[in-house]
Amino acid sequence: MARLVAGFGSSHSPMLAAQEEDWVGGAFVGRDRGRQFVDFDGRSCRYDDLLANAPADAASRIEAPVLRQRHANVQAAIARLRDDIAAAELDALIVIGDDQEELFDHSNMPAIGVYYGETIANAKAAPATAPLDRARMRFLEADGNVDYPCHAPLARHLIDALQRDGFDLSAMAKTAPGKFEGHAISFVHRFLMGAETVPVVPVFLNAYYPPNQPAPARCLALGEAIQRAIEGFDAAARIGVLASGGLSHFVVDEDFDHAVIDAFKSHDIEFFRSAPLHKLMSGSSEIRNWICLAGAVAGLDLDWVSYTPGYRTPALTGTGLCFASFRPGTSP
Repeated sequence: MARLVAGFGSSHSPMLAAQEEDWVGGAFVGRDRGRQFVDFDGRSCRYDDLLANAPADAASRIEAPVLRQRHANVQAAIARLRDDIAAAELDALIVIGDDQEELFDHSNMPAIGVYYGETIANAKAAPATAPLDRARMRFLEADGNVDYPCHAPLARHLIDALQRDGFDLSAMAKTAPGKFEGHAISFVHRFLMGAETVPVVPVFLNAYYPPNQPAPARCLALGEAIQRAIEGFDAAARIGVLASGGLSHFVVDEDFDHAVIDAFKSHDIEFFRSAPLHKLMSGSSEIRNWICLAGAVAGLDLDWVSYTPGYRTPALTGTGLCFASFRPGTSP
């Protein structure tokens, strides 16, 4: 019988692939000036609106020494999470992430998808000179496309089990020509795995695009069903589950991010089930991946969590950068 032996959560922002000097030098300001945002109350706004309403201490949150320390903090958290994944000695890692028009587009945008191929490819990086483009290229491969191993038997079992549990799925045995695994999976491969690559089972949630985003309760139920499916897998396998993405962005909502973290600490399942939709818009929609994780790791304890408010402009745009590790404990 398979066992769920570890759970993980990880942001995957391009900020994490950017250099310290990019953080300090304001590399993100130009892009954020042209971006559409959603404020803390779920209302659309622009950069200038956020700048005009920034708190009095906004400048102190993006001072160079503060940004340098935060950059160091997230790099240390990535290294610690990578060590935890290696130490878990996993036979398979189920990665729950969103797709942003990488494998899918608006001709077919499934609410939930499971990939069951033997391998999945990450693309070769393209030449880049601008700081943000260089950061994004670090999600890709330097020397050519790379095929990463997947755990096809577990994926097929997961599809069967989830269908019996009432989930209608999109299932993929291969990618279309010219399509690759996408940033939610490639971040895991490029930043969280060492020399020994763990076979993955990619599970995609349409976190980002209306009209068929799974509701929080559905995301939680999916995680709970994944946990049951793992227990029913007919193999002596050590399995982990990882949520890729989040927390709040592209406006950092520290209060809600800490509420998410506190709910994990206290095993507050009802918080996840009833998470307000206006807090799950724009990039913050990736918190759905963590809600799914909450269902899967309900029987595990939060071992450690690292949270860094990734402010990057005077308007306090950025990402709530969070990393977490769960392991078996004494919780009911």
